[in-house]
Amino acid sequence: MQLVVARVGRAHGIKGEVTVEVRTDEPELRLAPGAVLATDPASVGPLTIETGRVHSGRLLLRFEGVRDRTAAEALRNTLLIAEVDPDATPEEPDEYYDHQLMDLDVVTKDGAEVGRITEISHLPSQDLFVVERPDGSEALIPFVAEIVVEIDLEEQRAVIDPPPGLIDDRAARDEVADGHSVASRDAENAPSGEEA
Repeated sequence: MQLVVARVGRAHGIKGEVTVEVRTDEPELRLAPGAVLATDPASVGPLTIETGRVHSGRLLLRFEGVRDRTAAEALRNTLLIAEVDPDATPEEPDEYYDHQLMDLDVVTKDGAEVGRITEISHLPSQDLFVVERPDGSEALIPFVAEIVVEIDLEEQRAVIDPPPGLIDDRAARDEVADGHSVASRDAENAPSGEEA
């Protein structure tokens, strides 16, 4: 199975290094020197990582055969793709690969159907499940322990305990009708950043 693990950014310096936008929770494994990565577009690769280092909070990579700024800049926006065993799991028990979470049914603790995960959105502060509701609308569920209380891969479901208004529009309308500000309520319940 192939997974996108990074996107090449701009060139850094004059010796062929590039910045990368990391899209894996295991960069030390997927983006280590010696790793051979497929690319999108395919005509650019495969690329072999020669060196990697962190500079000012950003990962910098140099690929074999890329020796100057011009060659590095030509790689900009290239997606780096790793071959991953589909049965492999992350080392941490609370972590999951995106492909493990895709298409899981989402239900509340009391068993009410919410929808199906169609996308995982990786934001700087937290990850979000993009859930397609039975009526075709979408719900965004923060992937934090306070809300996503269980991931059951055998049963292919994610169990959530959503705060009022997260998935139930009626609860939000009731709060407005009661004279409470939905925006301030949402701010009080904003989840803290936690990456899974």
